[in-house]
Amino acid sequence: MDTPAPIPAELAGRRLYEPIAHWLRGLVQPGLPDAGRLTALLAAAAPDARSGAGRPLRFVHGAPGPDGYEAHVHDHGEIPTREHDWHDFFNALAWCAWPRTKAAMNAAHVREIAARRAAGLPGRGPRRDALTQFDECGLVVTSSDPALLDALARHDWSHVFVERRATLAATMDFRLLGHASWDQLRAPFVGLCARCVHRTVAPDWFALDGAARQRNTDAWLAAAVEAGTLLTAPRALRPLPLLGIPGVTPDSEHPDYYRDTRQFRPPPGERRCA
Repeated sequence: MDTPAPIPAELAGRRLYEPIAHWLRGLVQPGLPDAGRLTALLAAAAPDARSGAGRPLRFVHGAPGPDGYEAHVHDHGEIPTREHDWHDFFNALAWCAWPRTKAAMNAAHVREIAARRAAGLPGRGPRRDALTQFDECGLVVTSSDPALLDALARHDWSHVFVERRATLAATMDFRLLGHASWDQLRAPFVGLCARCVHRTVAPDWFALDGAARQRNTDAWLAAAVEAGTLLTAPRALRPLPLLGIPGVTPDSEHPDYYRDTRQFRPPPGERRCA
């Protein structure tokens, strides 16, 4: 007997799918929408969405042109999307939720390609590697408490997720952009990790509703990418075990969960060889 196709709407209530939950809820039929329907979703969600070169966007089934994926999206506004593919489906929804940031990253890729070519440098370079890592598994951690962000940077997981757990909803926001991470979260596994940027805001930011937080974060992140102050190299991205975020797995309700060093590792300087 054939296994029924998954229904995207079943993911809408899960933790970390919040930025794309609105569109997931509307997909109540089994299977994934085709390129035409994804284009219609984007047109409704972000009618001003454009490529890094300002081209109107549409999703197409097929391979990118000879200049590569980023250049094809940038120059033609066509986003190659494989049929029946969850990874590419989540990339389409990332464009719906993060249109300004996705365009800024697309433009940054193409600028970096041109700059390295002009300088005679081989390979992708650290800037493109950081952009790609964040596109695949990026997470914005926003907090009104700089001490909490410092604790995350120190890998003091117990302080953030155990000692301060009761106050996290009012002081810290976890907002996923990485489409590969959404795909992996369909069946979470030990070690699933995001690559993060941290942002400090005033306490009244947390009075915004979810949609306003999303628009605000998209605008902030896009501006930082355009200015070249974020996503400059992979080492600037901070790791965060996704299964440690409250609500992702019920296992994290037990304080001892955060003692599992397979996931919650100490900072590199504190690690010891066996």
